[in-house]
Amino acid sequence: MTCLIKGCNFLLRNIPHEVFAYQKDSDTEFRFQTNHPNIFPYLLVNIGSGVSIVKVESEDKFEWIGGSSIGGGTFWGLGALLTKTKKFDELLQLASKGQHTNVDMLVKDVYGGACQTLGLSGNLIASSFGKSTTADKEFSKEDMAKSLLHMISNDIGQLACLYAKLHNLNKIYFGGFFIRGHPVTMRTITFSINFFSKGEVQALFLRHEGYLGAIGAFLKGAEQDNPNQYSWGENYAGSSGLMSTSPDVYPMQRSRSGTFDMFEMDRLERPLVNLPLLKDPSTYIPDTVDLTDDAMARKYWLTCFEEALDGVAKRAAASQPDSVDAPERAEKFRQKYWNKLQTLRQQPFAYGTLTVRSLLDTREHCLNEFNFPDPYSKVKQKENGIALKCFQSVIESLDSLGWEERQFALVKGLLAGNVFDWGAKAVSDVLECEPQFGFEEAKSKLQERPWLEDSYSQWLERLKEGPPHKCALIFADNSGIDIILGVFPFVRELLSRGTEVILACNSGPALNDVTYSESLIVAERIAAMDPVIQSALREEKLLLVQTGSSSPCLDLSRLDKGLAVLVRERKTDLVIIEGMGRAIHTNYYAALKCESLKLAVIKNSWLADRLGGKIFSVIFKYEVPCK
Repeated sequence: MTCLIKGCNFLLRNIPHEVFAYQKDSDTEFRFQTNHPNIFPYLLVNIGSGVSIVKVESEDKFEWIGGSSIGGGTFWGLGALLTKTKKFDELLQLASKGQHTNVDMLVKDVYGGACQTLGLSGNLIASSFGKSTTADKEFSKEDMAKSLLHMISNDIGQLACLYAKLHNLNKIYFGGFFIRGHPVTMRTITFSINFFSKGEVQALFLRHEGYLGAIGAFLKGAEQDNPNQYSWGENYAGSSGLMSTSPDVYPMQRSRSGTFDMFEMDRLERPLVNLPLLKDPSTYIPDTVDLTDDAMARKYWLTCFEEALDGVAKRAAASQPDSVDAPERAEKFRQKYWNKLQTLRQQPFAYGTLTVRSLLDTREHCLNEFNFPDPYSKVKQKENGIALKCFQSVIESLDSLGWEERQFALVKGLLAGNVFDWGAKAVSDVLECEPQFGFEEAKSKLQERPWLEDSYSQWLERLKEGPPHKCALIFADNSGIDIILGVFPFVRELLSRGTEVILACNSGPALNDVTYSESLIVAERIAAMDPVIQSALREEKLLLVQTGSSSPCLDLSRLDKGLAVLVRERKTDLVIIEGMGRAIHTNYYAALKCESLKLAVIKNSWLADRLGGKIFSVIFKYEVPCK
């Protein structure tokens, strides 16, 4: 029991989009829940051979409060007797094809039209298998399996609902290996909970319901290593998804039917927490567009990632010219990611809510699986070298400007730097074909004001009239021109105003995004040229930190704990998020407790068109929280 609860708590805390509600008749059947910081109390209904019902109040406080001998084993055993089918998953397949009304007696069969006077739907089951007592005929295996599944599921649902009401709980999680993500089972349990609770209690399911005990046993066995000091994440490359029929876990071959085959987790070396400046962590959703819901956007982005795949595989192989097997590994990566994309076309809910962020993260996981941790490393080194040579001349040019003119030049430089994103096809095509394309050329590509989203005038007014910010937290995006000629001059100006700066970069590589370790080298090189940066680093008014992420996007609910501590200690009152992945695909609607700037250049024509702009349109979003 302890392992079961440990496993459930672990999934609720660590795995994004683990929990979902099932809504059969809605456009999106699977409604995934965001990870809530407060998971307790809840009711866990574990359906194995029988049913165990556990009330969970904290990590260490839980009690078994009831159960039933009528569970998964009952369905399997009676099903085998009725249909002569010995395999559990084959029983579920039979049930999915059956029509229970051929076997079950409904309310309308008993009361006819008078059922309405009772306030009951005529389609409710009055008696499971009730028609078998009067009908002189053979029933199909499919219909009997369906009736049996309804009977067991309804019984479990009603029992769970009664216990939840008795203990004043409104969340019920269903675990075990009975449900298997099977739509009929989830629909029946959900209906039963809604019916008997009058909508006051919610039935919730887990993507990895069959792993609770195994995960708990692993955690208990690893207690000497204190697994709670780490954060964990799902590795999409190694995990087979919800409702997947043919997971592509190489070289394993599927030898049996079933919903899940493998659940792979990555242990992150540092604990991840919410950004303290989130207005309401419980309602924060990182992603701007839910591709599970938006069929048109889903079709576009899946096609977009498919079309870019050959180029990514080629880039991966080219990044390791001294490795004999690099082309072979790159092809395996290409095939694996292609298979993932095809799975997501058929089952967009396979790994939770489908987003541009999850597509990017899955690609990074697949690259890492075949030992391509940083395909853009040589590109980044080259671009950093070129940008560093231009740094002093850019600073001299900025310093020669009047104050107001300089503020606009700094913002324009920040935006121009953000153009240099190898993850955007429109940009990578230019960079491949025009090696001379540089900082000034990028400026000329930018949309003229007024921008697509333009609150620059309010930002300028804030700088003119308001006091300097105490501390600014900047989430950097790309290496090379972006961070060196865009971000650092902006940082320098803030420092000159008396504002401390926390510069946060990815912990690990993703595309050509700058990493924390790379930012240390860049900062040291810049400090050797610039006394303002040198002094700020020495006096710890400029602090370089890692985000805890290795993604081209940004989840503000999963940031390095050390960064969160620093944000509190320095009384951060300005957050700057730059880049299409961090400020548009994610966090476009993120609400913060302090002032924020979200800046990006739209480098995708489809996205620009959807937002009402054109390629290289500018987003400059200055937001002040409501008092």
